[in-house]
Amino acid sequence: QVTLVESGGGLVQAGDSLTLSCVGSGSPFSKYTVGWFRQAPGKEREFVAHISFGGGSTSYSDSVKGRSVISRNNAENTAYLQINSLKVEDTAVYYCAAGTRAGTLVRPSTYDYWGQGTQVTVSS
Repeated sequence: QVTLVESGGGLVQAGDSLTLSCVGSGSPFSKYTVGWFRQAPGKEREFVAHISFGGGSTSYSDSVKGRSVISRNNAENTAYLQINSLKVEDTAVYYCAAGTRAGTLVRPSTYDYWGQGTQVTVSS
């Protein structure tokens, strides 16, 4: 079992960059594939990015592809999500999730553990 804690959210302006962190504890981080999701008010939780166990494979949603980088440091039990050129529509609570299944996991139901989320607000 792993406990996840996100940080790095805040209020930023459109065009800025932001890096979110997700720290895992309680179990070796390398046992888990990691995904980032976000949820805006009144909307369903949506997939943002995914990184494989060792970090060799990544994938992104179309909404952030080309301006986002997901990475991880298993020695530090930490995953990161950097988003550049932030847009107002990126405003949401961002969650990291950990799962034990192989492959690119884009559905929330395929993850086993979730953090509490960190708010990102982008102003125009």
